[in-house]
Amino acid sequence: MYDEQQLPDHGPLAGFTVGVTAARRADELGALLQRRGAAVLHAPALRIVQLADDSELLAATKEVIDKAPDVVVATTAIGFRGWVEAADGWGLGEDLLTRLRGVELLARGPKVKGAVRAAGLTEEWSPSSESMAEVLDRLLEEGVEGRRVAVQLHGEPLPGFVEALRAGGAEVLGVPVYRWMPPEDIGPVDRLLDATVSRGLDALTFTSAPAAASLLSRAEERGLLPELLAALNHDVLPACVGPVTALPLQAQGVDTVSPERFRLGPLVQLLCKELPGRARTLPIAGHRVEIRGHAVLVDGDLKPVPPAGMSLLRALTRRPGWVVARSDLLRALPGSGRDEHAVETAMARLRTSLGAPKLIQTVVKRGYRLALDPAADAKYSDG
Repeated sequence: MYDEQQLPDHGPLAGFTVGVTAARRADELGALLQRRGAAVLHAPALRIVQLADDSELLAATKEVIDKAPDVVVATTAIGFRGWVEAADGWGLGEDLLTRLRGVELLARGPKVKGAVRAAGLTEEWSPSSESMAEVLDRLLEEGVEGRRVAVQLHGEPLPGFVEALRAGGAEVLGVPVYRWMPPEDIGPVDRLLDATVSRGLDALTFTSAPAAASLLSRAEERGLLPELLAALNHDVLPACVGPVTALPLQAQGVDTVSPERFRLGPLVQLLCKELPGRARTLPIAGHRVEIRGHAVLVDGDLKPVPPAGMSLLRALTRRPGWVVARSDLLRALPGSGRDEHAVETAMARLRTSLGAPKLIQTVVKRGYRLALDPAADAKYSDG
């Protein structure tokens, strides 16, 4: 559902609607966005299924216990904790911890390091970049010829990681702790897709590659993939927490943006910069008017506008200063019929929402136009 609560002292994302596809930490990401003024539409594109009863994880755990690896790579905190908890459930917890105390244990980042230490273990090394690429570089520099490397998998692809280790002569054992599955209720995902395709969103965020792949897959099932790709390439900003997350989208030719640090906070900060930078700003009737996704800033004051009004306003701003006929505006209205009176009704509400009626001029028997300031009017008239 849309969260239409308007925050006082609107933040940099006020007037924008952001889609969230995350299953894990979605509440945290949504709260960060709302704190900065955004409306949030959340639809988990997948769900995490723990493999505590899974034969693959049990077999991998027994293999680690029976035949000690030289190196164990812990990739996520939730995955490492899940592995230890599953082993406990099978009565193998102490055997697993004993085995892990005798190997070179690498933790991908501080959260994983915390999970490792909570289990009573100590990591030998953790990269400052929190990057699997740096972990790989270290292993290859040490040399992996003839070594057994166990990698705690975390449901996301590790492009080139396992292949590079095997190419270097390592024997690699994957430890699958949980899997990504489609959501049990597909309704929210379909609503998110519909909102994206109809340009009801300004940005769509992704925090895992499987979520991106799942959304693309669902769009293809519904015959919406071309429309989704067109929206993401032109009107809806696809923002990914990091380059691995972006891979499924980039494989479809979608350009994405990512923060330099692959974290939720920097992702939100990136949106705070990108979305206002994409907003259309015009000098109209002595006012500075900035047109955002579902609201307008008039001289810095936030003015929420209904969807029909935003459709009219966008149609007018595509030809700033020029008269736009009622028939053209009628076609721009969502779900409109043939009665041009609908344009007059929506226009009246739009003017009320803006709080400055003179921003939009009525041109008798012709239509409506934005009352651009003279200098701007000349600029846009010259093409």
